[in-house]
Amino acid sequence: MSARRVYGGVAVAVVLLGAGAWAVAQKSGEQSEAPAAAASASMAAPASAPVAMAAAAPAPAASADPVLEHGRYLARAGDCVSCHTAPGKPAFGGGLPMKTPFGTIVSTNISPDPQAGIGAYTEAEFARALREGIARDGHRLYPAMPYPSFARVNDEDMHALFTFFRNGVQPVAQKPPATDLPWPFSMRSLMIGWNWIYLDKGVYQGDAARSAEWNRGAYLVQGLGHCGDCHTPRSMLGGVKAASERKGEVYLSGAVIDGWYAQPLRHTDRPTMAQWSSEDIVQYLQSGRTSHTAAFGAMVDVVQNSTQHLSTQDLQAVAVYLQSLGAKDGAQASSTSTPQATQASLLAAAPQHPSALALRNGTVEGNSGAMVYLNNCNACHRSDGTGADKTFPALAGNSVVNAKDPTSLIRLVLAGSAMPSTAKAPSPIAMPDFGWRLTDADVASVLSFARSSWGNQGDAVTPAQVAKVRDTLKPVAKNP
Repeated sequence: MSARRVYGGVAVAVVLLGAGAWAVAQKSGEQSEAPAAAASASMAAPASAPVAMAAAAPAPAASADPVLEHGRYLARAGDCVSCHTAPGKPAFGGGLPMKTPFGTIVSTNISPDPQAGIGAYTEAEFARALREGIARDGHRLYPAMPYPSFARVNDEDMHALFTFFRNGVQPVAQKPPATDLPWPFSMRSLMIGWNWIYLDKGVYQGDAARSAEWNRGAYLVQGLGHCGDCHTPRSMLGGVKAASERKGEVYLSGAVIDGWYAQPLRHTDRPTMAQWSSEDIVQYLQSGRTSHTAAFGAMVDVVQNSTQHLSTQDLQAVAVYLQSLGAKDGAQASSTSTPQATQASLLAAAPQHPSALALRNGTVEGNSGAMVYLNNCNACHRSDGTGADKTFPALAGNSVVNAKDPTSLIRLVLAGSAMPSTAKAPSPIAMPDFGWRLTDADVASVLSFARSSWGNQGDAVTPAQVAKVRDTLKPVAKNP
């Protein structure tokens, strides 16, 4: 980051830092929300329901205009519908409340209605809003709309998006409630300083040392996919700490958002999606499940409303890009890579692991975690932790089970989840919630057992960690 940006934004930073402490003290435990939060690779699947409209609405008729159809494809790549559609309301009509540490932000109407939506926008005004976060009337947008990522979108794609939203979307004549953040965050002029620090202007510039496929993947992940908005840690001011792989290893290194742990999408010292085969990554983004894991949390909407609609070629490009991040000596994962083979070997050895034998023989006296597992988890995930292919995710070698942060595991046990319904895998198989019957100590012991069994190497979970997650959930998850 240049000194010019730091000094240019320092006055605003001081204000936001002081006010940020006040806001965090006022918030009710919700995590910062981005337009399309993401989390990958799970023990079970999502607790948050997909947007009802997007799931139920029939596919729109294709247009004869190839530019409009390209814009429709790009809008799906950006997952615009998930944040700009309230449950049960028309597509792109806005009105979805998103709770953040700074207050509740309500998504806007981006249909072509001239009064309630963006129908009066010129193409230049549309591009300025997406790239610079400035509305037609000049007011500043909050970065819950990921314009720092959309700034990477090139002119051709921006034109296609404008064509789609102008001519391919039904106007919605409803104006959502205005966002009303507490002072000083209600002062949108503060965003001038925030942008000075965090907004890198300019469309994506390819890396000449990389392949066209790698650059396509980088363009999608950094731009419309805005994966970093959920999978990259944020500063106290709410900006991502790195906007691309060129900004450092913190990029896509994982973050807690909206009560879920959005896992690392790069190589780390633990299993991650970057270590999967390309086939598994493509299958996961198309169907929301693989033979060893399934989507959950906000990733359900992402798969259901966005990635399942992308071409196999584009998803392959995403896989190539992710596999390169943090890879040693530039090596990329493949179906025969060491991390993938390690998980396969764990699954192969799991039936003879001491934990599997103890569960199978019923010799688990004195092991509270094993007892809880035997009585609540064994029927689906099996005594050897191998689960059932594309139905009950395997726990042996699972990247979520081994993650440094157990937030998602805890929430899955407390609140349950359901897989996304996609064209390739239409059954939204669900995991029940156990928060009503398991104490904090029970949950901590069973997750500690799973994270140390079948070759897994996750750290133990404490009752205090479980209690912290439980406090953020609905009353159904209260400690029994």
